[in-house]
Amino acid sequence: MINRRKFVTGAALSAAGMVMPAGLLKVSSKDKHDEPLTSDAVASYDVMKEVMKYRKIDAHIHVNLFDGPPEGNIAFADRLGINKMIISRPITSGEGTPVNFRSYNDLVMQAMKKYPDRFVGQLTLNVLYQKESLEEIKRCVDNGMVGLKVYTQVKISDPLFYPIIEKMIDLKMIVHCHSNCQLGVAGYRMKYDTKIKPNTSIPEDFVAIATRYPEGMFQYAHIGGGGDWEYACKSFKGHPNIYVDTSGSNNPENMIDFALKELGEDRLFFGSDNCYYQSVGKILASNVTEAQKKKIFYGNYNNVLRKSGRNFD
Repeated sequence: MINRRKFVTGAALSAAGMVMPAGLLKVSSKDKHDEPLTSDAVASYDVMKEVMKYRKIDAHIHVNLFDGPPEGNIAFADRLGINKMIISRPITSGEGTPVNFRSYNDLVMQAMKKYPDRFVGQLTLNVLYQKESLEEIKRCVDNGMVGLKVYTQVKISDPLFYPIIEKMIDLKMIVHCHSNCQLGVAGYRMKYDTKIKPNTSIPEDFVAIATRYPEGMFQYAHIGGGGDWEYACKSFKGHPNIYVDTSGSNNPENMIDFALKELGEDRLFFGSDNCYYQSVGKILASNVTEAQKKKIFYGNYNNVLRKSGRNFD
């Protein structure tokens, strides 16, 4: 016998071309999803039918970065029933000059124009260049972008971000920031002090900026990215203006359930960070209700877009 959650997880992995060994399929918790499934139920389960029944907004996608040209993103989206993709091209290398971030934003706008029914853009910038960054916000928003995606040039809590965040508040748009939260050792959670991308924002930075700007909206990137997602979710519990996206290639059991318990059903966004199969599968394999899955896959991000009048329906 296998349990319901493990079967969905295994089926999702199989759809990605990976088969889960039968020895790994063990009952680990006691809830309705861990009830044994009969062989007839296993044989009749159609994982792709389950995948396709939910509308989806992918809140964390990069174009011209991991999957080649935008057609690569579209191919995955078509296969997994992802209706809309919130795309960006952050500054992952180089100096991050205005020339750099304008060129990346141009790539996003080109993709939006080529696939206007599928792609919606988030702009990127570097707050070290204040004047140019504020000008770029106007240019990109005027061209249909709906939010901001920043990387590791400056921590999100740095005062250099204040004018940028205030502008995004005026626009009623979300600030999406790359994040990291290192796992602790023997109960000690290290700060981000490894000298690798030292300006990466950690949960404390998100809490600091969300406290300073309670009217702002902040998206903590990829709780499935390999860090201490439990610590991050616990840190954000009392800060209703911090949202998390579920993207990343890691799929710890109970991650979605834990995040929902700590943050509530309105603060989780489905996202992939270009890890498509895992990101759909972890939500299908969770214990959340049908209504909650619909919120995570589509409704929550659409409600954020609604604040600026950029929602899809």
